[in-house]
Amino acid sequence: MWSDTFLLYERAHLQRLLLWGVTCAICGLVLLAVTRRTRLRSALLFHFGLQTAAWGLIDLVLAGNAWRALGLRDLQSAAQLDRFLWLNVGLDVGYIATGATLTVAAWLLGRRAGGIGAGIAIVAQGVGLLLLDARFLSLIDPFV
Repeated sequence: MWSDTFLLYERAHLQRLLLWGVTCAICGLVLLAVTRRTRLRSALLFHFGLQTAAWGLIDLVLAGNAWRALGLRDLQSAAQLDRFLWLNVGLDVGYIATGATLTVAAWLLGRRAGGIGAGIAIVAQGVGLLLLDARFLSLIDPFV
């Protein structure tokens, strides 16, 4: 694979990650505003919105830093990115498992709506990030 093609794939991945982060941050902040400004006092929605906004902002910071470091890669740095993406895939699966554990624990230990909302949001983030990382890996992995 040519270095410029790899750069295009990496740029497209970061654009998707930035879009995901912006969407999560906005949706999370809207949920927080709705649960605070209206009579709707839902712990589930508040904690879902809090987690979604926080993850979205973190995604924005990480993608923004990676965007600034974009450049043509040689084979060694492309291989390092490939290994880093595989690490991220493992972390994404861990996020899903952690969110599922939090959701089940909150349900079994007293039907805590806040914990359930936070757990569901973590699962949603893990699935979204897993799909983004897996798509990027499917494009670059056969060539690295």
